[in-house]
Amino acid sequence: MKKLLNTLYVTTQGAYLHRDGETVAIEQEQQKILQVPIHMISSIICFGNVLCSPALLSFCAERGVSISFLTEYGRFLASVHGPISGNVLLRRNQYRIADAEESCRAISSNIVTAKCANCRLILHRATRDHGEKIDVLSIKMASSSIERLIGQIESAPNTDSIRGLEGMAAAEYFGVFNHLIVDQKESFIFNDRNRRPPLDPVNALLSFIYTLLVHDIRSALETVGLDPAVGFLHKDRPGRPSLALDIMEEFRPVIADRLVLSLINRRQVNLKGFSRASSGAVTMDDETRKTVLIEYQKRKQEEIYHPFIEETVQIGLLFFIQANLMARFIRGDIDGYPPFFWR
Repeated sequence: MKKLLNTLYVTTQGAYLHRDGETVAIEQEQQKILQVPIHMISSIICFGNVLCSPALLSFCAERGVSISFLTEYGRFLASVHGPISGNVLLRRNQYRIADAEESCRAISSNIVTAKCANCRLILHRATRDHGEKIDVLSIKMASSSIERLIGQIESAPNTDSIRGLEGMAAAEYFGVFNHLIVDQKESFIFNDRNRRPPLDPVNALLSFIYTLLVHDIRSALETVGLDPAVGFLHKDRPGRPSLALDIMEEFRPVIADRLVLSLINRRQVNLKGFSRASSGAVTMDDETRKTVLIEYQKRKQEEIYHPFIEETVQIGLLFFIQANLMARFIRGDIDGYPPFFWR
C-alpha cells in the first residue's frame, strides 16, 4: 500500500519522459535530470508542456502506474492507465446501486455528514488556535448552522435534498473562510468560492489541491476495481470522475482547505507567486506550484488514527482505505459505507 504514496510530479516545461530499462527517465534539452525505478512510483502527473514516449506509456500501463496530464496551472486534461483491475461483478453491483435512488441517498447522506463534520472541525481548530486574532462569534455561528444542517441530512427524502443541504453547509463554511486566514490578510482575501477559472490566489490554491486530491482518489478507486466515473452523490457526466468526487468531499476540508490555510498563515507562499491573466484567471508560478506539491506530499506522509479499521496509517493511504471500504460495501461485505471522520 505504501506505493500509493509515491506520486511523481513533473512541472518542468519541455521535459521528456521515457523508459530506460526498469526506470522512468526524465530529460530536458537532451540532458537527463532524474531517473526513478518504476517500482517506486504509483502514478505520474505531468503539468503543461511535458512529453511521454509511447514506450513509457505502455510500460506504465503494464505496471499499473497511471499517467495524468494537466495544464501548467493544474486543470485536468486526460489520464492514461492500463486495464481496470477487479471483478466485473463488483462494477456491475456499483452500476446497480448508482441506479437505485434509495441507495444513492444513503451513501450520499454518510458522505455529506462526514464532510460537514470535518468542516466544523476546521472551524473549531481555528477558534482554538487563533481565538485572539479572528472573529470567533461569526465562526461559532457558522459552525452551529452547519451542525443544524447535519441534523437534517439523515432524514432528507432524496439525494437532491442532500445536495441542497450540502450546498447550504458549504455556503456557511466558506462564508467565514476568510476569517481563518490570520496572516498576509491584505494579500490573501477570500470573498467566495470561485473556479473555472479561480479569480484570486486563495481559490487558485484550493482548486489546484482539489485537482491533486481527485487524482489520488481516482487512482485508489481504480486499484480496487471500481469505476471512478460512476458515483452516488455527483451525477454522471461525460469526463467527470463522479465517484472520486464523492469520496473527495470528506477530505476537502481536512486535507486541501487546511493545507491552503497552513501555506498562507506560515508564509510558505506569498502574493508574488501569483499572476492574473487578461481573462481574470489567477495562476501560480513554478516556484509556488513546487512548494504546494512538496507540502502536499509531506502532508500525505503524516499519520492519523483510522477509527473504522482501528489502525494508525499515513494520510496518503486514507484514499486507498476509503476506496477499499466502498468496494466492500458494494460487494455486500459491510452494511454501509463508513466515511472518514477526522479527529
